[in-house]
Amino acid sequence: MGEACRLLAIGIVTGTVVSLVAGRWAGSRLFGLKPYDPLTLAASGALLAVIASLASFVPARRTSKLDPMASLRYD
Repeated sequence: MGEACRLLAIGIVTGTVVSLVAGRWAGSRLFGLKPYDPLTLAASGALLAVIASLASFVPARRTSKLDPMASLRYD
């Protein structure tokens, strides 16, 4: 879970920076388009965090229920 959270944080920061740069570029090309919207950025980051947390929690929980010795026997 720690590794997934670290990757999530890197992805959110990188995505926010790229979207702000792309928004400024698109804002100069299109009439009436705001370069950034804080509410949209926050909502998309929160949605991404929830989805990524669920996607990493389910396999981590399943793995934590396995017996390590039984897993090693099959390898």
